[in-house]
Amino acid sequence: MNKNKFAPTPPMGWNSYDYYDTTVNEEQIRANAEYMAANMKESGWEYIVIDIQWYNYDVGTQRDRYQYIPFWKMEMDEYSRLLPCPDRFPSSVNGQGFKPLADYIHSLGLKVGIHIMRGIPRIAAHKNMKIYGSDKTANEIADPSSICWWNPDMYGVIPDREGAQEYYNSIFELYASWGVDFIKCDDICRHDMASAERETIMLHKAIENCGRPMVLSLSPGPAKIEKAWHYEKYANMWRITDDFWDNWTLLLRMFERCEVWQNHVSEGCYPDCDMLPLGYIGKGFGNERYTRFTKEEQITMMTLWSIFRSPLMIGAELTKLDDWTLELLTNKKVLRLLTNSHGAKQIMRDDKQAVWFSKDNENDTYYLALFNLSDDTRTVSITSEELALESFKGYTFEELWTNESKVANEQVFEEKILPHGAKLYAMKK
Repeated sequence: MNKNKFAPTPPMGWNSYDYYDTTVNEEQIRANAEYMAANMKESGWEYIVIDIQWYNYDVGTQRDRYQYIPFWKMEMDEYSRLLPCPDRFPSSVNGQGFKPLADYIHSLGLKVGIHIMRGIPRIAAHKNMKIYGSDKTANEIADPSSICWWNPDMYGVIPDREGAQEYYNSIFELYASWGVDFIKCDDICRHDMASAERETIMLHKAIENCGRPMVLSLSPGPAKIEKAWHYEKYANMWRITDDFWDNWTLLLRMFERCEVWQNHVSEGCYPDCDMLPLGYIGKGFGNERYTRFTKEEQITMMTLWSIFRSPLMIGAELTKLDDWTLELLTNKKVLRLLTNSHGAKQIMRDDKQAVWFSKDNENDTYYLALFNLSDDTRTVSITSEELALESFKGYTFEELWTNESKVANEQVFEEKILPHGAKLYAMKK
C-alpha cells in the first residue's frame, strides 16, 4: 500500500483537544461534525478527530489535580485493546466501538480519526491479559521502563519481542473494522524513548496489514530534523513543535521551525505546525476563552501554515465560531495553496519581517507572503531579484485575504503591514 495515495494533500480537519481536553463525548463529536459538514466541507475540511483518553472513565473530574487521572478505570476488551468509554460514547456499547459514530460521520461526507498513545495499556500488562493473534500476553511484550512522562496510561512495547507486532496489528485491525481514517499517535514523534523510532515502523506495518488506508500523524514535537527521512518513510504527518497555543511568542518561533523543515514537504509527507487555536478553546482545561491571538496574528498563522503547506487542524468548538473566524477558515483562494502549490521557501527573515514564496501547480501564478514580525506598523519590501524573477513588470498582485489588487514597480514590491500581521498575494501576469 502506497501511504501517499490517501494523503495527497495536507489533511484538514477538527480535533477535540484544544476545547475539550480529555472530556469530549459523542454528542459533542456529532455536533462538531454536523457543523463542519454544513459550513466547512465545501472548502476542503473533512477530518473529525477524537483526541486523548476516549477510553477513560471520569475524565475531567479531578482536573484541579490531574489532567490524566493516574491508573483509573479504562474500557478494554479481553485482548488488551482499548474501547470507547460507554458513559461518554453510548453508541459503542456491546463491543461496537466507534463504528456507529464513524458510520454517522461518514454519512456526512467526512472522515474520522482517533488519538492513541504509543504502546500497550499498563493495566493489561499488570493483569497478564491476552493479545489477539498471539499466544503471548501483554506483560511479555510490555517494557516497564518505556513510559510517557506526562501520561500514565501505557507502557511501550519491546519491538523485537514476539507478540509485539501482533499487538499493534490487532489494534489497527480493530480500528479498521470501526472505519477509522486517521490515527494520531502520541508520545512517539520526538523519540523520547529508545523504542519510539522502531514503534513508528510497527505502526506503519500495522496500517499496511489492516488493509484500510489511514493517515498516520505523530506527536508531540519537536520532531528531529536529522530523522526527516524516517518520518517521511513511515508517517504522513509529524509535529515540528510541542503543543502550540494562542501566544505570539510561540507563533514567532514557528517561522524558524518552518524554515528548518521547508525542504521536507512532499505528497503524503507533511511537517505539522500543530493545531489552530482559534475561536473558543480551553473549556476542558477549566479556562474557556476566545483565542488570545489578535486578528492580525490569526491571519499571520493561517498564512504561514498555508504557504508552508502544514496540515490544518482547528481546535475551536465549531458550533461557537463567529462569522469572521469561519471566513478565515474557508477562504478558498488561501486554502488553494495547500492543495495546488509547491516549492515554498523562506526568502528572508530577521527580527522585524519575513518573506515566503511558492508557485501554483497548475498555472504560472506565484504566491508571495509578507510578514511583519515587529510590534509596530512597518513597510515590508522585496525585490524581483530576491525572488529570482527578472522584474515585476506585467504582474498583478492580488491580496488573498482582502481581494484587493495592485501593481509594483519593475524591481520592488512593498506593502505597509500592521503589527504581527501578514499579506498573502497571488502574482499573476
